[in-house]
Amino acid sequence: MNPTLPPLRESLEAHGLLAKKSFGQHFLLDLNITRKIVRLAGPFEGRAVIEVGPGPGGLTRALMESDAGPVVLIEKDPRFIPLLSELDTGDGRLAIIEADALKVREAELVTGPAHLVSNLPYNVGTALLIKWLTGPWLPHALTLMFQKEVAERIVASPGDDAYGRLAIIAQAVCEARIVMHLPAAAFTPPPKVASAVVHLIPHATRPEPATLKRLETITASAFGQRRKMLRSSLKTLGGATLCEAAGIDPDARAETIDLAGFLRLADALA
Repeated sequence: MNPTLPPLRESLEAHGLLAKKSFGQHFLLDLNITRKIVRLAGPFEGRAVIEVGPGPGGLTRALMESDAGPVVLIEKDPRFIPLLSELDTGDGRLAIIEADALKVREAELVTGPAHLVSNLPYNVGTALLIKWLTGPWLPHALTLMFQKEVAERIVASPGDDAYGRLAIIAQAVCEARIVMHLPAAAFTPPPKVASAVVHLIPHATRPEPATLKRLETITASAFGQRRKMLRSSLKTLGGATLCEAAGIDPDARAETIDLAGFLRLADALA
């Protein structure tokens, strides 16, 4: 890290930058917090790290201090590119890509296993997670900040109010746990909700893409009408016949079915 860098707030003021609500931006400027997130994400052991939505670079500064190899930033807001460029130490470790992360092909940006470490923009966090979980490129590990409500949906268990599609897709691919909670006051500007950091480690093998696609189809129907029995909510997919083929009680509700049960339903749908 460049020891001559000014504090983040000074850098933001010098560049006249404010968070854009339309981009879901809430900045994390406390380097003690960003360093803790990076410690929770590591060790990186020289592997590449991708950061989405770095904004003014609070998390980037901590990543550049870490044992990460190349640090690749994907930033949609062109206003931040000059500010992020100031973090370049000239050793070739930092790469800045001005792009929409939903459209980026990550495999073209890094070689070998890579980590994802990001304070994700609130308005696209879930869409990005689904992209990484179900797409062709899967990171070595993901350490991502979401709204607390979204984080709880990722790690939820059967019977929890938050249990649904996101928990099933995430846990079919990864082991997921919340590793840190942050109050709204930690951000500039403060959002209306608290946040949490989720650490996801992919299982040794993940379901085939076709299985994941069927899992998405089944969970969309099952949780789209979560108070109904599966015989009703899955009616267009086979209803009771599908459930019986998967060894699932057709009178059960989606919120009571565990991941293994949903995977059996996905296999039966095939």
